[in-house]
Amino acid sequence: MTEITVSIQDGEKRQFPAKTLLRDALAELLSNKQRKQVVGAFTGSDTVDLHTPLTEDTALVPITKDSEKGLEILRHSTAHVMAKAVRDLFGTDIKIAIGPSIENGFYYDFLRSEPFSPEDFDAIENRMTEIIRSRAEFKRSQVPAQEAKDIFAAEDEKYKLELLEDLGDEKISLYQLDDFVDLCRGPHLPDTTHIQAFKLLRVAGAYWRGDEKNDVLQRIYGTAFYDKKALKKHLNALEEAKKRDHRKLGKELELFTIQDQIGPGLILWQPKGAQLRRLIEDYWKEEHYRHGYELLYTPHIARQDLWKTSGHLDFYAENMYSSMDIDEVQYQLKPMNCPFHIGVYNSRKRSYREFPLRWAELGTVYRYERAGALHGLLRVRGFTQDDAHIFCRPDQLEEEIFNILDLNLHILKTFGFSEYDIYLSTRPEKFVGSDHNWEEATEALKQALEKKGLTYLIDPGEGVFYGPKIDIKIKDQLGRSWQCSTIQVDFNLPDRFEMNYVGSDNAEHQPIMIHRALMGSLERFIGVLIEHYAGVFPLWFAPIQARLLNITDDQAEYGRNVFDKLRHAGIRVEKDLRNEKLNYKIREAQLAKIPYMLIVGDKERDDGTVTVRLRDGKNLPAMPVAEFIDMVNKECLEVRGI
Repeated sequence: MTEITVSIQDGEKRQFPAKTLLRDALAELLSNKQRKQVVGAFTGSDTVDLHTPLTEDTALVPITKDSEKGLEILRHSTAHVMAKAVRDLFGTDIKIAIGPSIENGFYYDFLRSEPFSPEDFDAIENRMTEIIRSRAEFKRSQVPAQEAKDIFAAEDEKYKLELLEDLGDEKISLYQLDDFVDLCRGPHLPDTTHIQAFKLLRVAGAYWRGDEKNDVLQRIYGTAFYDKKALKKHLNALEEAKKRDHRKLGKELELFTIQDQIGPGLILWQPKGAQLRRLIEDYWKEEHYRHGYELLYTPHIARQDLWKTSGHLDFYAENMYSSMDIDEVQYQLKPMNCPFHIGVYNSRKRSYREFPLRWAELGTVYRYERAGALHGLLRVRGFTQDDAHIFCRPDQLEEEIFNILDLNLHILKTFGFSEYDIYLSTRPEKFVGSDHNWEEATEALKQALEKKGLTYLIDPGEGVFYGPKIDIKIKDQLGRSWQCSTIQVDFNLPDRFEMNYVGSDNAEHQPIMIHRALMGSLERFIGVLIEHYAGVFPLWFAPIQARLLNITDDQAEYGRNVFDKLRHAGIRVEKDLRNEKLNYKIREAQLAKIPYMLIVGDKERDDGTVTVRLRDGKNLPAMPVAEFIDMVNKECLEVRGI
């Protein structure tokens, strides 16, 4: 019998008969305690489950329950359990589509004539519990494509048949859970006993394959954990997330609105939201000026030929809006700012002595997003990028990346984000540029991260086709990750646009181009800020810093005078001089999450002071108006490090 060598990461190596199951190999290589935590393994580029037969020499990296991949396997398996439960309960009234794991949970899409109800959820969860208690195994098989088609044709599962046609594989991977067979690559848990805690969360509409021309399916979302404490913690976080939902708070605080008459995914900023956005933009511009950037302004449309040269019509057309005819020439809305910045660069000859050129723009772009993907400020069709492009010599690349990281982390910290995950994405299978350029750029990104003392993960093959990149995912108060910052090295556009500069040798050379966004888009970043702070913004970028409240009409005139002084001093202030009870006005100001309430009664009027009340209910001693102005300005400058 043929023997194979199986080794485990940082562990021992043993000989086994060929076709030994992974679980049996692990039984020899791991202690009993360790083995109980393993639900799969990485074998080079493959991820496999414990039932997999090992047919060649293999180096294993175990996947444990406490890992991200371990949770993914649990949730994918639970999605299959849910699909079986739905099929068991509703039979031929149901057609199944797809059911992947997603961040923090899973979903499965179904076609059903009736909408799912809360009562259906109870029944589905009860049936799932019965399946889990039955200790059902997840059994994988590989069958000829025609056999797979026959299986799903017999059940009239049209979505599975469509997926099979697209796959075009000779052998098809199937998973069976009792009598339920699904089209799936896996991996899955060994059996259902590992599913200890799950919850169905909600149902939403979803187009088949994300295309609004296709059937509307019902998508049931759920989540699963290996223990009940983790599930309870997650459900509590979801309840907190509902309270922080930026769409809800955006309406309550009158920050922004989206209206069908204008169009989905297009934001109308209300006065308070516009003030918030202005404060962020002003801070962004000031910081960029301090860090050696110059600002640009560019158009919203350009000739279609520009997008042909840039390659966007080849690589990005499905995200661009249709062209328009202007003077018998085709124009298109811009999805990116980069070609315009290159246009500024190419407006004259450049010398090596000019570098680095750091050009930044708050540039509004337009990208097509499917209706089902739109989500408040977080996913829109028109948004403003905090965009910048750096043009430099190869010998300046590492230093420029270091400087970008320095500015990036400074800005994020100022807005209250001190926790983040950093990823270095390397060359994908399809790429442009030479191996040498890729290696040089990747090493420059790596060296900058290490000189900055930053911990990062390698994301192999996830670079963009034109160069490697650094992505920074910030974490909010609930520990959720948000993709905002990105730094990308580009070999493609300088070549396409024939960019060059005269070097010290009087010969022409191609510059290095760096794309970078620190906040990503203002819309998305503000949406994250709203949820991070639950609308309770720090004083320095709160749209309204203070609201002035009188006790009776006798102080109305004094209140108006104080209001004028504060406004002229640059304090963002409102006045509420209505003939209403003071407690009622205080309550309204607290609901509006305004940092300071300035109360004026007879004593304050006579003394020329204001009594300062904080939004948490605490009171400061009465103080002169000038002292309050100084206090606000000092606090704002300290936070910004000025």
